[in-house]
Amino acid sequence: MDTGKDFDTRVFAKVNAPEVLRRELRRPGWRGEAIAIGTASDPYEPAEAEYKITRRLLKVLLDFQNPVTITTKGVLVRRDADILAELSQVADVHVNFSISTVSEKVWRIMEPGTPRPEARLEAMQYLVESGVSAGVNMAPILPGISDDEASIQYVAEAAYNHKARYLGANVLVLKPGAREWFMNLLKEAYPNLVPAYNRLFVNSNTYAPQLYTKSVMETVERVRRQWFLRERGEVQAKMSTKGQLRLQLEFAA
Repeated sequence: MDTGKDFDTRVFAKVNAPEVLRRELRRPGWRGEAIAIGTASDPYEPAEAEYKITRRLLKVLLDFQNPVTITTKGVLVRRDADILAELSQVADVHVNFSISTVSEKVWRIMEPGTPRPEARLEAMQYLVESGVSAGVNMAPILPGISDDEASIQYVAEAAYNHKARYLGANVLVLKPGAREWFMNLLKEAYPNLVPAYNRLFVNSNTYAPQLYTKSVMETVERVRRQWFLRERGEVQAKMSTKGQLRLQLEFAA
């Protein structure tokens, strides 16, 4: 699948995922490890409104009282507040809202087709007020675009004002495939930044230099403390068992 063109036009829905998950959780060796949903693709893409795969997955997790962490940019997660709140009564649940910026201008350019940052913040607050632990993951932080202290402050302030339980952050990672798509977008929107990105991600490096990342994360930590926000913690496994199953649902819309 072409990362640029096909990503916006083709949908792959693993409609049997709930049945597969139920079989996995029934295995004698399963020890209640925390399950991560949304690490490979967003579980609340528009296609979810039709297929309801994520909702059915959550029902399975509720049946087994299994911990879960969800990462999303979608607002459809509000629909599942009932299941998430019920699961939160018996297991550890975290819902991470990816919000790299609260700037409408940057959002329109860098995240076309995604819900507005304000809409995501409102969805997060709705979950928190429903009894679900939810917070902001400031990701990806974009070098030269959203990595300055003022931009980080704006996101932290918005998170605090919308009752975020925590604030996490990650600097941009350019994996093969996504790198080509992102750099083409950057050339169109911020051509003056292309040389700087080529230096940061020299020789097709996936990650920015450690010194740069360390500096940005130190700023995040300083701002986090100013707004009395916790760092994003790990979801605790059932029966105090460590580990995590990454459930990679491949949606694209």
